[in-house]
Amino acid sequence: MKQSLRQVGQVLIPPLVYLLMRIIWYTSSKKFHFISPVGDEQHVCVCWHGELLMSPQAYRKIHKKHPASAIISSHFDGSLIASTLKMLSIRSLRGSSRNGAKQVLLQAFKSIKSGEEVLITPDGPRGPRHHMSDGAIGIALKSKLPIFVMNYRAKKYWQLNSWDKFVIPKPFTKVDFYLQSISLEGMELDEAKAYLSSKMLEHTIA
Repeated sequence: MKQSLRQVGQVLIPPLVYLLMRIIWYTSSKKFHFISPVGDEQHVCVCWHGELLMSPQAYRKIHKKHPASAIISSHFDGSLIASTLKMLSIRSLRGSSRNGAKQVLLQAFKSIKSGEEVLITPDGPRGPRHHMSDGAIGIALKSKLPIFVMNYRAKKYWQLNSWDKFVIPKPFTKVDFYLQSISLEGMELDEAKAYLSSKMLEHTIA
């Protein structure tokens, strides 16, 4: 019975989430703040887990046609996210920094080598919220790619009582997107983690 419900959820939930995403996107008043220029060159792309409703849409607004993949957990909720992102032409790499880390990192490097951008939530899939894991940093340092940081603030929003304090902007509200390209060139792992974390916290909702 439980398995059947999961299968039904897998079919029904992603289209409904995608519909909600697009309704909020098209009804909101959006302003894009480029903290630093984000060109067409290949990036490793990051957003906080709690900002997943809008940040992938902002990514597709800026990089409309760029081939992309996202590191998504192998859990059921990860399957829902993967199916939803597929509707934005973002394919999934299943695994996480905790489960199947080696395999998913190998997939990520293959994706980058093929020309794709890789999207990662550094505090996913289970938190703690706004905690910087090694994955995005390690991929960026080894691949020598800049990082495309995506944050947003909504004037009016709902915030779920989940570990990531998931943010859902209310329809017809104002949403400010804060986008920047940063380089970690020459940094050691710990220094790069602290630097990226500080940049991602500058424009996020507390």
